[in-house]
Amino acid sequence: MSRKINEQDVIDTYEHQEGSTNRQKSQEEILVEQLCEGMEAYKQQNSKVFIGSVAAGLEIGFSYLLIVVLYTFLEDKFSAHTIPYLVAFAYPVGFIMVVLGRSILFTEQTSLLALPVLHGRRSVLQLLRLWGLVIAGNLIGGFFIALIICWVGFATGIISQYSIGEIAGHVTEAELYVIFGSAVLAGWLMALLSWLVTSSNETISRIFVIYMITAIVGFAGFHHSIVGNIEVLAGLLFTDDILFSTYVGFQTTALIGNAFGGVVFVALLKYRAFTANY
Repeated sequence: MSRKINEQDVIDTYEHQEGSTNRQKSQEEILVEQLCEGMEAYKQQNSKVFIGSVAAGLEIGFSYLLIVVLYTFLEDKFSAHTIPYLVAFAYPVGFIMVVLGRSILFTEQTSLLALPVLHGRRSVLQLLRLWGLVIAGNLIGGFFIALIICWVGFATGIISQYSIGEIAGHVTEAELYVIFGSAVLAGWLMALLSWLVTSSNETISRIFVIYMITAIVGFAGFHHSIVGNIEVLAGLLFTDDILFSTYVGFQTTALIGNAFGGVVFVALLKYRAFTANY
């Protein structure tokens, strides 16, 4: 017979595990910590959440910076089919900055923010409002970093318009239903990233986990709504290859897919796996 996790038990367990950093955390402890972090996020002022989200949108842009610089450097040295796999090595850099810096990234927060709803402490409407705030901050931050990167990149000659167009075209070339499926996998992995980072006790271990998970996303070409926002937006603003309708279709599909993957395959499954024992 299943039961609700008592809120005081959650808090007590969370406080107890704070002093237990030298041992492997159990699944229950990871769930408790994730749940506590999720509930804490709802208590923060909207301005703090928004600023943290804008920061994440800006910082994740450093992944795009390295990708487009490498693409420009390699564009006349390797085939267009090979380059995406080579530049994927740079994909995790922005994620390491965001996750270790504790900025608020939508795809990392989908599962985290959904847990209090599954626990019955927050409503779906509250979840959607908080998601909306985080998404808005991420997209606004992405817009500004795309402008800065392309302006500086053109002025210094480290990026080319061709590379911007090629990256944007590569991200949006699939049909929307394929982008949705790819985004589900990316959202699944990113929510799992939050879970695995919580299970890690040391910074080096966390960096390895972040690199491993986001490298899978990069090498497989899965669609990440926040990095993808910068990639496609740069193509829209600085080339003739991307239409506004293409950008909107991609962004909407990727956001929904990322949210679905994080909530269903991580938050729901992890929560139900625990409560099924009671």
